[in-house]
Amino acid sequence: MSAVFEVDHLKKAFGGLTVTNDVTLSMAPGDRVALIGPNGAGKTTFVNLVTGNLRPDSGEVRLGGEAVTRIDAIGRVRRGLVRSFQVTRLFQDMTPAEHVGLAILQRSGRSGRMFGNFLAMRDVMAETGNLLGTLGLADLMHRKVSEIAYGQQRLLEIAVAMALKPKVLLLDEPAAGVPQSDTGRIEQALADLPADLAVLMIEHDMDLIFRFAKRVVVLAAGMIIFDGSPADVTKDARVREAYLGSYANAGHAA
Repeated sequence: MSAVFEVDHLKKAFGGLTVTNDVTLSMAPGDRVALIGPNGAGKTTFVNLVTGNLRPDSGEVRLGGEAVTRIDAIGRVRRGLVRSFQVTRLFQDMTPAEHVGLAILQRSGRSGRMFGNFLAMRDVMAETGNLLGTLGLADLMHRKVSEIAYGQQRLLEIAVAMALKPKVLLLDEPAAGVPQSDTGRIEQALADLPADLAVLMIEHDMDLIFRFAKRVVVLAAGMIIFDGSPADVTKDARVREAYLGSYANAGHAA
């Protein structure tokens, strides 16, 4: 199957410090990949490079075979590369319906109607209701974000991302800050993502990674030191030294 997302020899330095060092990877439709590594490994810089928020010093990013390295973040979203953030970036005075509805309008090229009464647009509201219903948020769709629980806000972020109809979804710690009692909802949302969607997830919760990922990529000092199966990652000596430590020694591999 041809790659939907490719990174080829990506490099980035700040001053004399190289934070992304010749990174190459690819994803096919349906891939479920976890990106892990110690703090300072370069994970956030890597995501900023591939999403267009930073310009690399060299290397190339491709979506569906098209080079997008010189295309801005909005252009990449339009081509199907969508990300969520480690910390929610929702508008507290807006409702879930408004967030998702605006994303649908943006995707369909009707952003000029954002300030109109899109709640009266049947097609937009039908899709909004379906998305929020799938994530268990239908009863909250007209409540302000400030009035709903943090775990539900993280689910709303996934709904907004899915409203953009991504081909590649980058999730930055989707369960960060979510109470343990609500993480099951996040995991179910991840399990229910479309089968043909390529998903790259940055995460520190190794148990969640082993339940989600079919492939694990490990960054350390800006370099990929491992790219393989969850079953093999805890056996890799470089990974054990750089990151996993006691987790690997505890024998928690799936």
